[in-house]
Amino acid sequence: MTEVIDAWGQHPTLRHAQDPMFDSLRRWTKTPTPTKELPVATTVGLMDRAGVDRMLISAWEAPRNTMISNDEVAGFVAEAPDRLVGVGSVNIAHPMEAVREIRRCVTELGFKAIRVLPWLWEVPPTDRRFYPVYAACVDMRVPFCTQIGHTGPLMPSEVGRPLYLDQVALDFPELTIVGGHIGYPWTEEAVAVATKHENVYIDTSAYTVGRYPPELVRFLKRHGTDKVLFGTNYPMMPPEQALKGFDALGLDDRQAQQFLSGNAKRVFGL
Repeated sequence: MTEVIDAWGQHPTLRHAQDPMFDSLRRWTKTPTPTKELPVATTVGLMDRAGVDRMLISAWEAPRNTMISNDEVAGFVAEAPDRLVGVGSVNIAHPMEAVREIRRCVTELGFKAIRVLPWLWEVPPTDRRFYPVYAACVDMRVPFCTQIGHTGPLMPSEVGRPLYLDQVALDFPELTIVGGHIGYPWTEEAVAVATKHENVYIDTSAYTVGRYPPELVRFLKRHGTDKVLFGTNYPMMPPEQALKGFDALGLDDRQAQQFLSGNAKRVFGL
């Protein structure tokens, strides 16, 4: 099987895993609230079981607290540097601190992207507070990753409309944008924006292969072969579950290679 790179994961801290905002996800998946820190070796073991070679793991910066810090992510990566790749996050309420932190993430911690989730802040990605982040990402030559589509936690989904990224891409044509979680129920919007803009991509995190919307599969097989990245949303979705039924997609060798690793290598400079 071709190399597999997971474009969207997180190695959670206990405070992240226990946050009440994820109660709705635990209800859907029928999983208990964790009581112990997750060892990095467990994450790597689950990657091995699924045949995932590398996973991008992100910090989580929320308005009320830091759920996974950039330094904690750097520590996790240091335990498995050949398997885990760091993605930073910043507090958009403090723009200059955010800009300085992005520079630190890239130059000192070696991170390959920055991720901020609009629903955590309850504002769309066109909000002015995001714009210094975009400028810093362009300056540091790293992609900006974000969530598109509805939210699993009980937070507003409207800010996840993929069409918001159209304006961002128009304002920052040099910015590479990766929209995670497929964009459902607005997947056609996600496909339209990724088709229109050279530097906009989609990743499939949080969805099993069998739940990929038909419009995304068509895009992947046709003019979007170089625009879609595989992702899991680990630990919410284990890699093995995310890849189950992969052959049923009916991808040819090039389509599979680009989807599973080629696009991620190019986008994140791996």
